[in-house]
Amino acid sequence: MAATEAPQQSILRPLVEDLHERRERARLGGGPEKIERQHSLDKLTARERLDLLLDEGTFTELGIHAGPHFSQRSMDGVEAPADGVITGYGKVDGRLVAVCAYDFTVMAGAMGMTGEIKVSRLRDLALQKRIPFIWLLDSAGARIQEAAGSLFAGSGHLFREEVVMSGVIPQIAALMGPCAAGTAYIPGLADFVPMVKGRGSMALAGPHLTKAVTGEDVTQEELGGSRVHCRVSGVGDLEVKSDEECIQRIKEYLSFFPQNCEQTPPVTPSADPAERMDDELLDVLPETARKPYDMYDVIRRIVDDGFYFDMKPQFAKTIITCFARMGGRPVGIVANQPKHLGGILENDSADKAARFINLCDAFGIPLLFLQDVPGFMVGTKVEQEGIIRHGAKMLYAVSRATVPKVTVIVRKAYGAGYYVMCGKAYEPDLIVAWPTAEISVMGPEGAVNIIFRKQIEQAEDPDAKRAELVQGIREIIDPYIAAKNGMIDDIIDPRETRPVVIKALEMAASKRVERPWKKHGVMPV
Repeated sequence: MAATEAPQQSILRPLVEDLHERRERARLGGGPEKIERQHSLDKLTARERLDLLLDEGTFTELGIHAGPHFSQRSMDGVEAPADGVITGYGKVDGRLVAVCAYDFTVMAGAMGMTGEIKVSRLRDLALQKRIPFIWLLDSAGARIQEAAGSLFAGSGHLFREEVVMSGVIPQIAALMGPCAAGTAYIPGLADFVPMVKGRGSMALAGPHLTKAVTGEDVTQEELGGSRVHCRVSGVGDLEVKSDEECIQRIKEYLSFFPQNCEQTPPVTPSADPAERMDDELLDVLPETARKPYDMYDVIRRIVDDGFYFDMKPQFAKTIITCFARMGGRPVGIVANQPKHLGGILENDSADKAARFINLCDAFGIPLLFLQDVPGFMVGTKVEQEGIIRHGAKMLYAVSRATVPKVTVIVRKAYGAGYYVMCGKAYEPDLIVAWPTAEISVMGPEGAVNIIFRKQIEQAEDPDAKRAELVQGIREIIDPYIAAKNGMIDDIIDPRETRPVVIKALEMAASKRVERPWKKHGVMPV
């Protein structure tokens, strides 16, 4: 009997061991010291962020073995695990997403050639498979060692591709660290931009370049922090306190959206009865139309479980834009906010509303308009700043929107404010009013001052005459006149708002609107 032969050494075993060692080194990013530095700034690492975002065990990484591109001679001998960006796909609450997370522990997350080849590959995948794309941004911007020089002429595909994806798949750009230089256009073109307070920032130039060019000495936070962009510029959508809250908000945002524009928004079963009527709605409005109130008190009483998801809550506060569910259906709410300047519309609030309407329309999310609008701001200042141009954006957006639209007139509905808040001419599938509704080209006081100016001036008692005339005009600003003439569909008990809106959304769910063929309209900018 022949002696037992020793088993041959497989060629694969050492190679597989080497493979796993390479993976482990790549997963360490910039190494323990850089990771500790990241944690000392109260920031999670890129991989920790992915672990929080994605369902356990669902992430498939692409390009883990990446490093600086061989053509970049300036990077010879430089280690950059995964080339500073982690890319792949996984699931959020059971639904596929594509995600890239820039790793600040590797060359400050600077964008290199190989890394952008990875991200470009991922964008192609997301667009072809029609799944949402998420950027977790923590990057110093372009890797100057690679970008300097005339080869820069071949760059820029990222932003064009982002525009191509716009309205096809949801795009989220989370600012969890810096986002400098041209890469700031990533959030500028994205649909949803949450920013971590004190850490997330974006600017076309960092503090050093800004000082060199303008002489201005500013910090990164002063230049482009969350306070600037969530409260002043409006580029950011939501200011959050931590990486953990940022990830949670991304999940909540996605829950309202379909995977792509060809699917319908996800309906979530609700234990909140569709027929529920809240008696406290009868006490929301003050005794006079001249006093403010908080429109959020209306919103939380009519939506499922009182939950809503605010978009740009600290920017342009005269108007509210938020997501909620009604009868389990996602809905985008556009509501005037009388608590701030009486709910008047100005440049920023028109821009905020127009963008939100466009976003909802792109992804088939129905719109609910809650009107209490005294009109648009007037005066030389706003005219010089382009109030007509900004107001036209909102007018254009509500006219173009073909999703189900429901309008509830709570109190004031004056002038062009009534139009842009989806008045009768703008094809609401249902338009109803509370008994407190005031629909008119302007308020009674303004109308009297224009129409009867001479009579008031000539009166023995101008104040008494004005009061008499105001009362006469007020009597014809009556919602029952509009209802009698078929200009609104009904006048409802405020407590009926929730069931009426839910029934209307159900009725309009199969809505189809045909428009004349065109390449595209010319939207005011």
